[in-house]
Amino acid sequence: MSNYTQPAKELLEHVGGSENISVVTHCATRMRFVLNDPKKADVEKIEALKLVKGTFTQAGQFQVIIGNEVSSFYNEFIKMAGVNDTSKDQAKEAAKQNMNLLQRMIAHLADIFTPLIPAIVVGGLILGFRNIIGDIKMFEDGTKTLVEISQFWAGTHAFLWLIGEAIFHFLPVGITWAVARKMGATPILGIVLGITLVSPQLLNAYGVAGATEVPFWDFGFAKIDMIGYQAQVIPAILAGLLLSYLELKLRKIVPNAISMIVVPFFALVPTVLIAHTVLGPIGWQIGSFISDVVYSGLTSAFGWLFAAIFGFAYAPLVITGLHHMTNAIDLQLMSELGGTNLWPMIALSNIAQGSAVLAMIYINRKNEEEKQVSIPAAISCYLGVTEPAMFGINLKYGFPFLAAMIGSLVAGVISVGSNVMANSIGVGGLPGILSIQPQHMLTFAIAMIAAVVIPFILTVVFAKTGVAKVSFKRK
Repeated sequence: MSNYTQPAKELLEHVGGSENISVVTHCATRMRFVLNDPKKADVEKIEALKLVKGTFTQAGQFQVIIGNEVSSFYNEFIKMAGVNDTSKDQAKEAAKQNMNLLQRMIAHLADIFTPLIPAIVVGGLILGFRNIIGDIKMFEDGTKTLVEISQFWAGTHAFLWLIGEAIFHFLPVGITWAVARKMGATPILGIVLGITLVSPQLLNAYGVAGATEVPFWDFGFAKIDMIGYQAQVIPAILAGLLLSYLELKLRKIVPNAISMIVVPFFALVPTVLIAHTVLGPIGWQIGSFISDVVYSGLTSAFGWLFAAIFGFAYAPLVITGLHHMTNAIDLQLMSELGGTNLWPMIALSNIAQGSAVLAMIYINRKNEEEKQVSIPAAISCYLGVTEPAMFGINLKYGFPFLAAMIGSLVAGVISVGSNVMANSIGVGGLPGILSIQPQHMLTFAIAMIAAVVIPFILTVVFAKTGVAKVSFKRK
């Protein structure tokens, strides 16, 4: 008998049995259930299982934190439950039956941007490194940069822009691919559509403001400006959605014998035309408006208030899944301003959650069983993965979660009050400082210290005094 046989049997019983499981899959640390009746899951009994580190519900899925052994446990569980192995995409689709309209919209947005995040993180690190060697005057009495005194680093600086440009300037290609993939359209058509938005034939989006003359296509009866949409997010999303809509509709009405020829042509050509005449200009205006509102809010006289609210509320947003909206806003800020002052607060919130767990490790330092959960959770949190810390420790006790929210509030105010900007989305924890623009690194480091110290102290104080011992756990 496997070491997981009994825990698997008990978990199956407490989730309501096989008949209550619509879909089950797993990720790196969690079992993900789509339950026919979520109310049948006995959360208290599930969390009492020795193997379980915590539970939460997100995006229509009931998730059980197991840890690094989740893969082996999952294999034993599905054999006992008599359910088939399921892909994550199937699980996400099944989970939508438990979502409201807003949750579905957020889930779609997350599915679009999640595949792009690894590239964006790499791009942010590259831009940060280029700024350090190319912009900071550290040599010859503070008069020259590393690039100016070394041909090797000058070559490195130029070479790395090849990757940075590919990631950020040509971001619409990734977005239209991701939209097409998400909607069930043909991904290569999404890629082609994206390329038509950033083609070298077009006037670069960054050069539009200073251009004396805008090139155009002349059709005799009409002229269309040849403007590119480099780094633009919303035009790419709108174009990708239109392409997917046309392709999926055409598939239903075009006979199979000619669909290979007709569908791609009549989906792609009209989409490219409409993208450059309608969707592109409208999307650009919408994106500019959003970025202007967010940036103005963060840099206004009341920016500290915005920062305080966002810093305090970001962790609860993670619980609901609404935090996925920030990816689109960050990318829009980057395209308009060359950086984002929103993302640094996200990194600080993650650090604060890890610091609250660190305090719980200190408080429960004699509890060997809990340290098996808390130590890995703190490490992963400091590296940008907050779920094990939040759901395994902080929400379980309540007061560490509140302490982290307060620490995040203070750190966010420091960051925004000092106009800290990041090059892009990065690793959302301690390594996040590598994505911060060089001139703001010192101030961000101070904000990081606040995000470490304040939650730690508050968690210890709350534990010793009994203050704020409330439960944030979602039933």
